[in-house]
Amino acid sequence: MRSAVVVTCMLLGVCAPAGAQVSIGINLGAYPDMVAVPGYPVYYAPRLDSNLFFYDGLYWVYAQDSWYASSWYDGPWDMVAPESVPLFVLRVPVRYYRQPPGYFGGWAPEAPPHWGEHWGRSWEQRRSGWDRWDRASAPAPAPLPTYQREYSGERYPRGDQQLALRNQNYHYQPREAAVRQQFQRAPGQEAAPQRQAQAERDRQSAPRPDIRRGDAPVAVESAAAPGRAESQAAHPPQAERAERGKPPQSGNPGGQDKERRPEPGAPQRESQPPRSREQTDRTPASAPAQAPRGDPEHERDH
Repeated sequence: MRSAVVVTCMLLGVCAPAGAQVSIGINLGAYPDMVAVPGYPVYYAPRLDSNLFFYDGLYWVYAQDSWYASSWYDGPWDMVAPESVPLFVLRVPVRYYRQPPGYFGGWAPEAPPHWGEHWGRSWEQRRSGWDRWDRASAPAPAPLPTYQREYSGERYPRGDQQLALRNQNYHYQPREAAVRQQFQRAPGQEAAPQRQAQAERDRQSAPRPDIRRGDAPVAVESAAAPGRAESQAAHPPQAERAERGKPPQSGNPGGQDKERRPEPGAPQRESQPPRSREQTDRTPASAPAQAPRGDPEHERDH
C-alpha cells in the first residue's frame, strides 16, 4: 500500500518538497537540545519523543509515515516527497529514531531503515545506492541555528517573521540543491495559493441544482409556495367553476369570485345566465289569462 502511494506521488507530483503545510502533532515549547550523530553530518534530539533531526540548515521530522522539513524547530512543516529527502538524513541509523514506527522492529539498530523495502522498488530504482557511501568523504555538519533559543512560547515568531530573523542571524547556505530550494522559500509562501486553488477547484466541481428535475434549493421552493397558493385562489379548479354555472374568467380578483359564489340552498335560477331570466320575464305566465275568442259569424247567429 505504501509503495502505491509513493508511485502516485511520483507520477502526479502531489508530494512535492514545497508542498502544503500540515500539522504533525509536534509542539515544542522551547528550543530542543541537538546532538550530533557520530560519523554523520546530522543532528538528532535525544530528549524528545519524536524523530527530529537537523541537516544542511533545515530541521527534518519523520512522523505519520512521512517526512517534513522546516527552517525553524517548531515549524511550520512542509511535507517532503520520499524521493526528495536528503540521502544523509535517510542514512541515519535506526537507533537514533526516538519514536520509531512499528515496522522498524527487527531492523538492525546500527543500520539505516530499510527504505527500499518500505517505499517499494520504484523508489529504490530512483535512489539507487542511497545506503552506500564513503564515510571519509562525509561533509561537515551545518552549524545549528542557536539564535532560535531566544524565541520560545509566546515569543515564537510567525511565518512571516521567521525569514527575516533567519536572514539576520543565520548566514549558512545549504549544499544540496533540493535543500537549498526548500531553504530559500519563505514559510507559508505557497500554502495560501494552494488553498485558494483547491477552493476554486472544489467550487467548480460542486453540483449545480437542476430546476427542471426538481433539484432547486429548499429556500426557492418555499418562496414559490405562496405564489402558487395565490394563483390557485385566483384561478380555482375546473370542478369548482362548473358548480358556479359560469364560464371561467381569467384575471378576476379572488374577492369578486367569492362575492359571486352562490350560497348553499339558493334557488337554481339564481345560477342561470342573465339571458334566461329575461326570457322568463316575457313568458305569458306573468299576464292575466284571457278567454279564447270564438267565431264572429257564429256569435251573430246566436
